[in-house]
Amino acid sequence: MNDKERKQANNYVQYTGMAFQMLATIGVFAFIGYHIDKYVGNEKLIFTAILGVIGVVASLYQVIKSLKDNNLNDNK
Repeated sequence: MNDKERKQANNYVQYTGMAFQMLATIGVFAFIGYHIDKYVGNEKLIFTAILGVIGVVASLYQVIKSLKDNNLNDNK
């Protein structure tokens, strides 16, 4: 396996890991929101929606930060 193929495989694994990290972050936030709604007794899942959106924003921040860090490391 040459360097180009190794780098492509490494990128594939890294980006797949990012996708699972995003799913986990969003899922945890939505799960917490669901349980808050259940505890409060809301019929409409307001906290689930709000925390779900916060989870999306947090996961996008993590991905952008990771991509920025990788870009800085590649330029060195």
